[in-house]
Amino acid sequence: MTLRPALVNVKALDDSAVGRFWAEALGWSVAGEGSGATAAQPVGFDWLDPVGVCVDVVAVPEPKTTTKNRVHLDLATTSVAQQTELVTRLKALGAKPAHVGQGDVPWTVLADPEGNEFCVLEPREIYQDTGPIARVVVDCADPRAMARFWDEAMDWTLHEVTDDHALWRPAKGVGPYLEFRRSPDVKTVPDRVHLDLVPDPGDDKAAEVARLGALGATDLDVGQGDVPWTCLVDPEGHEFCVLARS
Repeated sequence: MTLRPALVNVKALDDSAVGRFWAEALGWSVAGEGSGATAAQPVGFDWLDPVGVCVDVVAVPEPKTTTKNRVHLDLATTSVAQQTELVTRLKALGAKPAHVGQGDVPWTVLADPEGNEFCVLEPREIYQDTGPIARVVVDCADPRAMARFWDEAMDWTLHEVTDDHALWRPAKGVGPYLEFRRSPDVKTVPDRVHLDLVPDPGDDKAAEVARLGALGATDLDVGQGDVPWTCLVDPEGHEFCVLARS
């Protein structure tokens, strides 16, 4: 039994506007606009058979707080010139500079039109073949504990574990990385951004949810009601969902 990350779920007051921003930012197309959820996805993306992830922006009534998101995207570049050009283009699309205590660093921290932080990385060899998203970054207290849970929870390949971070990539060796990175910040509000995972064909969602519970996940009630997905939190309290294939 396996689960694969399929969607980076972003909450927004205006899912259409934020979804269009991310589609333009990543050079992807828009899907589902007007339904309360707007996806930015590459051509040919199939969430039922995901190799990487797409960005799914879901409408919510609550605005983002001033608290920094504990999950964010890092965008890849292939040269310093492209990094500069991308930052300029993103600002023209509505991104704003963001200050999260980064100091003097070679990457640029921005926020989307509703304040969700993300980074435009300087060129790094490891991210030259990831596509526009270099990695999905999750702040955590204990990367080794997160490695134990998430390596059992999903079928992405674990590349590295240290006291400072744990790093995965899809088993096929394409698409973005997932990094759980040590952070001193304490979780105080629900995550504005989270991962959605999908079972492989033939796997039973209820059995997968039970398996995650045995690994240390717990149920989460956010008022979702009777829906085909299951909301959970990992052992550190990061929210995520297991999607039904139907």
